[in-house]
Amino acid sequence: MYPFLALDLGAESGRGMLGFLEDGKFRLEEIHRFPNGPVRVGDSLFWDVLRLWEEVKTSIKLAGQKYGGLSGIGVDTWGVDFALLGRGDVLLSNPYHYRDKRTNGMLEEAFRRVPKEEIYFRTGIQFIQLNTLYQLLSMRVENSPILDIAETFLMMPDLFNFWLTGVKANEFSEATTSQFYNPIKGDWDRELLEKMDIPSHFLQKIVPSGTVLGELLPSVSEEVGLKSVPVVAVACHDTGSAVAAAPGEGEDWAYISSGTWMLMGVEIKEPIINQKSFELNFTNEGGVGGTFRFLKNIMGLWLIQESRRTWASRGEEYTYGELTKMAEEARPFPAIIEPDNPIFLPPGDMPARIAEYCKKTGQEPPQAKGELVRCVLESLALKCKWVLEKLEDMLGRRLNRIHIFGGGSQNTLLCQLIANATNRLVYAGPVEATATGNALVQALALGYIKSHEEMRTIVRNSFEVKPYEPVYTSDWDIAYERFLKLMEQTQ
Repeated sequence: MYPFLALDLGAESGRGMLGFLEDGKFRLEEIHRFPNGPVRVGDSLFWDVLRLWEEVKTSIKLAGQKYGGLSGIGVDTWGVDFALLGRGDVLLSNPYHYRDKRTNGMLEEAFRRVPKEEIYFRTGIQFIQLNTLYQLLSMRVENSPILDIAETFLMMPDLFNFWLTGVKANEFSEATTSQFYNPIKGDWDRELLEKMDIPSHFLQKIVPSGTVLGELLPSVSEEVGLKSVPVVAVACHDTGSAVAAAPGEGEDWAYISSGTWMLMGVEIKEPIINQKSFELNFTNEGGVGGTFRFLKNIMGLWLIQESRRTWASRGEEYTYGELTKMAEEARPFPAIIEPDNPIFLPPGDMPARIAEYCKKTGQEPPQAKGELVRCVLESLALKCKWVLEKLEDMLGRRLNRIHIFGGGSQNTLLCQLIANATNRLVYAGPVEATATGNALVQALALGYIKSHEEMRTIVRNSFEVKPYEPVYTSDWDIAYERFLKLMEQTQ
């Protein structure tokens, strides 16, 4: 049996990961890794989409050369970003990166056209200015002619799937992140788009996660040196793939997909869309088997990544391990921030922004780098405590365990702080949850696995997870009270 190729395009890098399914166990092997940062042109940020397409083909070619064939191919990326194609399937413009500033002010413009509450009750999606809805609205506000001449709308993984197979389709988990998918209707909300004066003629059919799209195009097969390989629309939103590989059992656990973003939530069969979820701005994103991921976005390790990048630009290079060690040695709670404050969203000098936030909220800014990193990690843990409380309230049940997976699960300090803050047992791993879920959804779609439950059993049998026992003290209660006041103060 040939391996499955999971193409995972993350915020810092893209990976071609080979998944091997043998005797009820699963293992991963990296075949190709490449950078995936945004490209700045003037004041705009774009995907480097043609270079990434070359990297996708290189990953396939290298896998074929090493193993002689592939059982399947799947692509995942983050959500919300998209491409528009015109006549002849020409790419009409470089796809924008979600951190581009063109969506500044678009939430207010959207609410002027359609009441905020109506948007939420139609879509069940949290309000973040980077959502696809506001990216398209910015094009309408700017009178972009591309909106009217576009013939095909494809989210980013859909675009790569189209280039691989020639099949145009919008995959379910990715489509739900747009904030114009209606989970009650189970289709695009064209009426919402019409009210926004955004066209819908270019939207494609939505296919379930795990749909076999077809074989590689002959032109691609010739270039990569492989013949018949099926391409699967996996859970193309990377968090959807990661949650599919969560090793949890039963219903009393929450997850945190931890990386550039931290997405904390639960897996449910039906979306939760009510007044409380609206007021708390929780989201319902699609998953494998028609499930929904009821969750909250938390800014995540982006705050550390941008701080590290800023320091490196000044000639001060640190590994993440070195920064974590500095944080371990720093005094607890040097300051507390609300990590989801809009000031922290764009790229830039993050240490300066954290200092600015602290001054505005009457706190002494962290002085040493270790203090700053500890401030960020403890603040993230406090936000996780807040999200956990709200989840339990809306679900009406206690969540006894938290599964943390993704790159952030390697940060031992962060995992322990989350256990301490939430007073819950935390299990960390697998690290490569997204690639694992991507490959195993391929195996499920192609008949090598019988069910999603079997997938999770395979994950539990294949990866060690590290437990973190909570060490809860009154210091966390005091810090949490400070955090709640900050949330009220900076809303």
